[in-house]
Formats: sequence, C-alpha cells, structure tokens
Amino acid sequence: DEVTSAVAELTKLKQELADKTPKAPAKKEFNRGVFEDLLKRRFFYAPSFELYGGVAGLYDYGPVGCAVKANFINTWRQHFVLEEGMLEVDCTSLTPHAVLKSSGHVDRFTDVMVKDMKTGDCHRADHLLEDVVEKMLQEPKITPELKEELTMILAQLDNYKKGDLGRIFAKFAITSPLGNELSEPVDFNMMFATSIGPTGLLKGFLRPETAQGIFLCFKRLYDFNNGRLPFAGAQIGKAFRNEIAPRSGLLRVREFEMAEIEHFVDPLNKNHPKFKLVAHLEVPIFDACTQMDGKQPMLMTLGDAVSKGIIANETLGYFLGRIYLFMQRIGIDVKRLRFRQHMKNEMAHYACDCWDAELHTSYGWIECVGCADRSCYDLEQH
Repeated sequence: DEVTSAVAELTKLKQELADKTPKAPAKKEFNRGVFEDLLKRRFFYAPSFELYGGVAGLYDYGPVGCAVKANFINTWRQHFVLEEGMLEVDCTSLTPHAVLKSSGHVDRFTDVMVKDMKTGDCHRADHLLEDVVEKMLQEPKITPELKEELTMILAQLDNYKKGDLGRIFAKFAITSPLGNELSEPVDFNMMFATSIGPTGLLKGFLRPETAQGIFLCFKRLYDFNNGRLPFAGAQIGKAFRNEIAPRSGLLRVREFEMAEIEHFVDPLNKNHPKFKLVAHLEVPIFDACTQMDGKQPMLMTLGDAVSKGIIANETLGYFLGRIYLFMQRIGIDVKRLRFRQHMKNEMAHYACDCWDAELHTSYGWIECVGCADRSCYDLEQH
C-alpha cells in the first residue's frame, strides 16, 4: 500500500510539473511567400530589369546571394573535381547549329505547350495538367475510382508525350486558368536561337547545357590524360533555356548556372574501383517498377541496387553515392531526398539509364541532380 501511495504521489507531482512547463509552440506551416519576400528585401536575389517591368525567369543575385552561390560552387568543386581528380574545362556558351543538331537538341530538346486560344498566353502542358488534377483531388465529392485515376496521372506526369496529354486534356475538358479554350498540345524547342557573325549566315544557339563542350573536348582531354580511361571532365557555367512559363522562383528560370560532369569509362567494363566506398550507403530508391506499381520509394543499399540490376552498373551507382554524400555535406535533410529512375518512355534520347536526385520542397518533389548513363551516344554523334 505504501508503494502504491508513493507511486500515485509521484505521478501527481509529475503531472503538476508538466502543467507548469511551457508548451512548445505548434509547428507552423512554411510560408513560402513570406520567405521569398524576405530574400528579395535583403537582396539575396531580385527580378532583373525591375525598372522596365521585369522579364519572367530572369534574376539578379545580390551581395549575399553571390556569396552563397560562390560557397556552393566551391564546395561542389572540392567534393567532385578536386577529390575525384577530374579535368575541368570552361567552354563557350555560343554554340553553332551543327553541334546541337548532331547532339539531338535541335530536334528533341522540347517541352509540350498549349496556348490559350483567346488571350494567346502559353502554358507548359504538364504543369497546367498538374495544377488542374491537384484541384480535382481536393474536391470533397470525388469518387474513389476518379481519385485513383487522377493519382495515377500525377504519378506518371513526367512520362506523357503530347499525344497522351492531348487525350487527357480532352477527356477532362481542361481549359486555361481563365476558363478559355486551349490549343492542341505542341512541342516547343527551348533553345535560344541566335546568329554568329555580322552576316547572320552562321546560325547558332545559347547552350542549353554545359555537357556538349566537354564532349567536344574529349580528344584533347583524353590526350591530356595520356590516353587512359577512365577519366572525368567537369564544367561549371551558364546555360540558357527558353522556358514556356517560368515559375517556382529560382527553380525554373531562363538563365542559370550549371555544374556538370562527364565520366568516360570503358563501355565493356563499367565497374568502378571505389564503388565499395559507397556500396554500404542506404538511400531511398524509387525505381521505374515501383513507380508503375504506385508504391513508395524503398530504402536500399547502393550495393544491393547494383547487384539486383536496379542501378545499371557500379559507375552509375558510385556517382549516385557521391551525390548523396554531397547532399549531406551542404546540409540537405536526407529524409527529404529520393533517387527516382526515369521510366523508358521519359528517358532522354541520349540515356540508357537515368536517375534524378529529387528533393521534397514547398513546391513538391523537385529534380535537383540528373545522373545518366549516356552510353557512347554523344561521342558517336560528334
């Protein structure tokens, strides 16, 4: 009885102490608008040409933004270029038409666009569909069958071509945000066209990626490396993409900094001597089959993913591991990270296997890094 009484008294005292202890404030939802306004007021970055009304998708970095960007680039260079002994190049942004024709960008570097038939406003079709589907899913009277269908549409959104999007737009009678009729979906090439020289006869583009410069320097880099494989070329520089409808702050803009690596390896032996250093890393794998089944990503070691053929080879697995470690190094919450494999019908024209490191942000899941086995496509094209 004395023990029972003592326990009861202690329980009472514990409750009284808990009642007197200040409660932790409830976790607030992240307010992206307030955060972005703060960044602009403190001039981390701001829209370009504000005095002239601004241009969508173009931004200027202020003093603090420049410092953050410089620190990020220096960390990337240290983690990849210096620690891996890569060969860095700095190539021109102006690129002749013939180069990007050979690489496939002239014919295939496109997004699907729809146009408001009344106002002429252009919209990226997959983004418009995503917005409409998300609103439909919030309807209180939605049927389980429709909810399942819409959820599957969202899961496979990145896979749809213009024909697929056209059929979905027609099925759900999707209109523009203003309620106007939309055009049929069409492919829109995202490269900025220009001419080189005073005659205007030499057509060119602002580069949409930095990789082609590395490929064109392959022979010189190979000779520099004394004719030995494997080796890696790296480049940090500006890229330009004529986005249909820039949005999501700095995530989808028309001029931006890229940091790219092209690792050249014997196509008959894609093992990596340092793969064992990352094979133990347990990362969230969102492979193509899992996506098709509508399931969640699974935690798996890179060693298991390679041995089971989910990741194509050790070299690809090694760099996924290095990307994971880089994310940790710059302070990314790895609980908000996943590696998503491209499905066959969304695979880039140059890739035989491709994975995106995606981060869960206030905008949803966003591709942050692409890691692809481009095979010999680019070298053979050039």
